[in-house]
Amino acid sequence: MSAPAPDQLDYEVVDVFAPRPFSGNQLAVVLHADHLDTEQCQTLAAEFGYSESTFVSAPTTPGADYRVRIFTPRTELPFAGHPSVGTAHTLVRLGRLPAGVVRQECGAGVVEVDVDDEGARLAGGSVSLRPGPDAAVLAAALGLDAADLTGRPVHLVGCGIDFAQLEVHPGALDRAVPDPAALEALLPGVQGGVSVLAWDAATGEGTVRVFADGLDYAEDPATGSAALGTGIWLAAVGLAGEGVTEYRLAQGAAVGRPSVLSGRVRVAGGEVAEVSVAGAVRPVASGRIRVPA
Repeated sequence: MSAPAPDQLDYEVVDVFAPRPFSGNQLAVVLHADHLDTEQCQTLAAEFGYSESTFVSAPTTPGADYRVRIFTPRTELPFAGHPSVGTAHTLVRLGRLPAGVVRQECGAGVVEVDVDDEGARLAGGSVSLRPGPDAAVLAAALGLDAADLTGRPVHLVGCGIDFAQLEVHPGALDRAVPDPAALEALLPGVQGGVSVLAWDAATGEGTVRVFADGLDYAEDPATGSAALGTGIWLAAVGLAGEGVTEYRLAQGAAVGRPSVLSGRVRVAGGEVAEVSVAGAVRPVASGRIRVPA
């Protein structure tokens, strides 16, 4: 592709945590975005209309390989999982960085992403774990009741952006319908949203539905940052013990975008020492977009 005109930028569209193309979570990666201001980035993110779009520029932190800004159609996020995985893989696929561990600067600091041909594994940053709201009250804000709950507590968990993790019985998962106003009131300052989990301890697998605050509590097809939080929650409630626990999450089927997220949490001395999430990245489109005035 020839160099773009001065008023245009190259972009790639990829599907992240995608078992095949046209599944997973869509992501627009805008390249050479150094000169875009916040309003221009937000305008372009709204134009793409995906759950998130990223804007890549030169790093400003020593040791980082690149800087990324992450936007939903209405707001900027300090960190997010599928944009980090998709952006890192795209930069390697395009030959801008070598495969292996790359260091991404974002609003939450510098995070490491280990990229291979198939996809990437994102290492979470500083672990956040704090008590969440009452499970029955949170369930009610999702159209569920106390009988749908397993009895395990809600925690606010994350690595750069927090989610409320609510466990429900499998039969309840499909019936969850978020009340955005109720969730907004119940989760003030929680930038991620709420992750609703049906967990199978026998297989170490779960099915999740994530209702994202940055999407006005609409449903997200695949949420790497929430999957990192799930690993922290598993450790907090005793479902992941000392050492390394692998877990696998299915997400997105309810919105026609089936996704697979492979998590890993390491517990040492009863504390989460490390958590990561991996998935496949499928390129589906590339093009140029006009720079907003």
